[in-house]
Formats: sequence, C-alpha cells, structure tokens
Amino acid sequence: MGKLYSGKKRDFPIRVKEKIVDKAWMFHRATLLLKKFRFMIHRSFILLVLTFISCLAYGQRIQSGPMPGYASMNSVGIWLQLTDSADVKLRYWDLARPTNQKVIRPTVHDVNVTEVAQFHATGLEPGTDYGYEILINGVVQDVGQSLAFHTEALWQYREDPPTTRIALGSCSYINEGPYDRPGVPYGSNYQIFDSIAAKDPDVMLWLGDHIYLREYDLGSKSGYFHRYSHTRATPAMQKLLRGTHHYAIWDDHDFGPNDANGSWIHKDWALEAFKLFWMNPSYGIPGQPGITTAFEYNDVDFFLLDNRWNRTSDHNKQIETHILGKDQIEWLIEALKFSRAPFKLVAVGGQVLNPAKVFENHAQYAEEREYLLTRIVEEKIKGVIFLTGDRHHTELRKASRDNIDIYDLTVSPLTSGVHQAKNESSEYLIEKTQVNEHNFGLLEISGERLARQLKISIFDKEGSELWTKMIYP
Repeated sequence: MGKLYSGKKRDFPIRVKEKIVDKAWMFHRATLLLKKFRFMIHRSFILLVLTFISCLAYGQRIQSGPMPGYASMNSVGIWLQLTDSADVKLRYWDLARPTNQKVIRPTVHDVNVTEVAQFHATGLEPGTDYGYEILINGVVQDVGQSLAFHTEALWQYREDPPTTRIALGSCSYINEGPYDRPGVPYGSNYQIFDSIAAKDPDVMLWLGDHIYLREYDLGSKSGYFHRYSHTRATPAMQKLLRGTHHYAIWDDHDFGPNDANGSWIHKDWALEAFKLFWMNPSYGIPGQPGITTAFEYNDVDFFLLDNRWNRTSDHNKQIETHILGKDQIEWLIEALKFSRAPFKLVAVGGQVLNPAKVFENHAQYAEEREYLLTRIVEEKIKGVIFLTGDRHHTELRKASRDNIDIYDLTVSPLTSGVHQAKNESSEYLIEKTQVNEHNFGLLEISGERLARQLKISIFDKEGSELWTKMIYP
C-alpha cells in the first residue's frame, strides 16, 4: 500500500489531470476564437454589403444631371434622371446663409426603366447664389463638383443691369453604334462641352438638334425617351449640364424624321419628351400647343420659337405654306413691340436671313419670310437678333431696312458632321464670320443701362476664339 501511494505514484494522476484541464482550456479558447472569427467574417460580410449599398446610393442611381433649367427672380427648376426608382430629394441653401436649408421633393416621371425628377424651388430671393445637393434614400450624392443655381437679379430702378453671358450652339450628335448608320461615326469632339463649361456662362441656349432621333427611336414613345436618355447621359456633357442654367428649342431631329413638318403623326410624343427633358418656363402660346415661350433674363428678352408644330411642306400646291404660321408670327411681333430690352434674342431652328433657297432655310418659304421681316421693320422694332442652328456651319448675317438692323447668328455644329457651305449667296453675310468646324458661341451683354452692348464670340472645340463682333442697339 505504501508503495502504491509513494510520491512518484501520486504525481502521475495529478499531472494527467493538469494535462486534461490544459487541453480542455485550449479547446475552450479555440472555440471562443472560432466564434470570434465567425463573427468577424459575418461582420465583414455585413460591412461589405453596406458598402455596396452605399456605393449604389452615392454614384450609381444618378444617370444624368442634375441640370438647372429656368431661373426667375423667385423660382428655379432643377432636372435630374435616375437609373431606377428611389426616394429622391433636393436640399438647397443661400450660400451667404448656409445653415438656413430647405428640402423639397420632385415631380417624378417614369421614363422606360428610369425616372426623371423635376424640382421646382420657389420663394427664392432675387440675385442670389444658392448651393444645393441631391439626396437619394437619405444619402447625399457626390457628383464630382459643387452644385449651385442663381436667381435673376432685381436691378430695375436700382442699378445698371448685370452683365449677362449666354453660351449657345446646335447640332450635337452622340454616337450609339448599334443604331447609327454604318461607316465613320457622325459625332465627335465631345470635349467641346467642357470647353463651353469653362467659359462659365449664366445661360446655355440649345438651338435645336440637341438629339438625333434614329429609325430605331421613331416608332414608339419609349424610343423618344431612349434617345433623350442616351444623349443626356453622355459623360462629357455632365459638367456643362450641372454648371449653368439651360434653355432649348427643337428642330427636325428632336421632333421626328429628317425635315419633319407638322404632319408628323407622333409630334405629341415629341412634345411630351421635350417637356420631360427640358425645363423651359412654359410651352406653347394661348390656343396653340408646341414649345414656343418667352422669358426675360436680366435686361435681355428671349423668344423661343417653334418651327415644327405648324410647319407645312414647302412644295404644297393647295395651301399657303409656312414654317411659323401667322398666329405665332403675330404673337412674336406683339411681344417684340412690347419689349423694352435693348437686345431681343429670337431663337428658331433654321436660318432666317440667308436668301439661299437650300435645305430648310426660311427662304424656302419666301412669302412668310418677307412678311416676318416686313412686320419687324413696319413696327420699327430695334435690337432683333435671330439665333439659329441647323446648317452645320456658323455665320453672321445682317439686313438693314429703313434704319432697322436685323441680325441672324447661326451657330452650328457642336459635335455633328461639319458642312462646307459653298456657292451660297453672300447677301447680308458679314465677312470672315463663316466657320466650318465644330464650334460654339458666347454672347456677352454689358454696359450701362442706356448704353448696352453685345459682344459675339465664336470658339472652336478647344475654347480658342475664332472671331468676335460687337453689336450696339
């Protein structure tokens, strides 16, 4: 018995117990570590999912824009297109008082598989810079640049009008291979949009053919929406869209097939799409649908005409042919007569003063053209400048009758194919103003209230000046 319980014999079972305890503790530790590791994996997975959702919210749901539209002294429109449905809001503030913020919701329109949101900020103060941001599902979106809009100044009876800078251009073709014509792509030099943005204009005026409807688009309303969505989502265009206020007219390629007139069966689709993707102050004149509108910006009056809705074929033998129609012309003359602006900018898709009866020049409708010009002269309306596109080249023309000067500034193209104007009449053409390359224009109205002046500058795709002219009222 004594041997059995000697010191050495007793140590053995004690050491065995210690080893068993150690192994149990190690197993317990391993279990805890495994659970911790599994928790870490689970947490990492959750973080990964949250990060993915956050990335979607921050960058993937804005397809194009936001884009400021009309601006008055007390209200501004902001346009935005999303990739899919979401809870979207706009938060804005006076840059001089950034803590005083307001949040508004948009009117939302379903456009194919995307959504268009149109915001209307009201109750604003005149001549004020506002910052704003877009929230999607409560998350502020990072669009890569600061966002701002500006209200029109209340200068009347107080001070000289502010300087106003207006960028303009027409004919912007954005390639989409599967639906374009075979051969060399028709659109190019998209960097021109950044060149325009770099000039920091107050307003960008699009003079028609800002989309080019293809055969693929014309047979359905969704086709119209597709063409607008594809063009508007062009990455090279986003900085310009976000950087200034935008207004637009249309021409044939925004309206229907090439050279389409008022007989186009789907012009209601064209009008619906135009209203969805632009935020002009209004559309149409009393008793007549279409895109005609007018607005004041500082001391400049704009008249945006519709050259498609009422247009007849120029070869029709049984009816009086026209582009604008008598009702629109009489409205325009009355509005011009009422205007006190030193410069009255009349935007219309096709050339007015060029006497060449080619393509879709107004000269193809000689009687209406003569009536329009005669009425301006009869009413002694000064300061009228037609702003036109369509022709895929740029030029400035001037007609003088009975001490009334009428100008026609054609600015084209932005990115579409360039047309070499040859063998056309030089009547009214101001020397060395014709440009046969991608280009855009900038109008700057400045000076004291009773001595305003208009500087016209034309720039190439890189933003280098090609020519400049001064006009006085």
